[in-house]
Amino acid sequence: MLSKSKVKYIRSLNIKKFRNQYNAFVAEGNKLVADMLPFFKCELLIAKPSWMATQGDLNPEELIVAEEDDIQKASFLKTPQDVLAVFKRPAVNIEEADASHQFILALDGIQDPGNLGTIVRLADWYGIEHIVCSIDTVDVFSPKAIQATMGALARVKVHYVPLEEYLKKQEPPLYGTFLNGENIYHKTLTPYGVVVMGNEGNGIRPQIEKLITEKLFIPNYPLDRKTSESLNVAIATAITCAEFRRRML
Repeated sequence: MLSKSKVKYIRSLNIKKFRNQYNAFVAEGNKLVADMLPFFKCELLIAKPSWMATQGDLNPEELIVAEEDDIQKASFLKTPQDVLAVFKRPAVNIEEADASHQFILALDGIQDPGNLGTIVRLADWYGIEHIVCSIDTVDVFSPKAIQATMGALARVKVHYVPLEEYLKKQEPPLYGTFLNGENIYHKTLTPYGVVVMGNEGNGIRPQIEKLITEKLFIPNYPLDRKTSESLNVAIATAITCAEFRRRML
């Protein structure tokens, strides 16, 4: 039986203040929870018997066998699935995000949790182990962002730091995407360094732009055709990462 106090605790994790206070986050869904269980410490697992019967050994701190009505009370989804879990947030070390020998994504003020979650998933696909975010970037541990990562957060470390200070410590190249940059398909690209992606509406902030050493532009086709003003940041990140990785094949 899922108590009212447990429901209140889980629902509180929709708010960043309480995620920080309890150092915890919520994941929902049959595949998402199953994918994350081997990688994160599970504080609480609430699941239907049918889902548990399909799993191997489960080692949460607390396990509650529940039915649909119980899961519905705690869920953040319109259509809850068979399992909901509360995980402890992993520890990360910004010193590991060293751009001198690896490819790092940096996010400057991304606000949409769906965009952030998709970018984490993209990073996982392209073997990018670290994403460095400005302090005001949306929290990757929000329920919507967690759902959008599709479990990729198990392999990608997300750091929140004063972005300007972090970039000042990195050696060139520091890449960024701009409408006035050089064509990414004609530009020499390195297999290491930082690529900065900007806010959905405002792009990269001026103080961050001053630190960029290589400005990139994703061209539309054909170049003289009138088109949309810009690309969605997650789509632009996908195109950019794909081109960097293509050069390494």
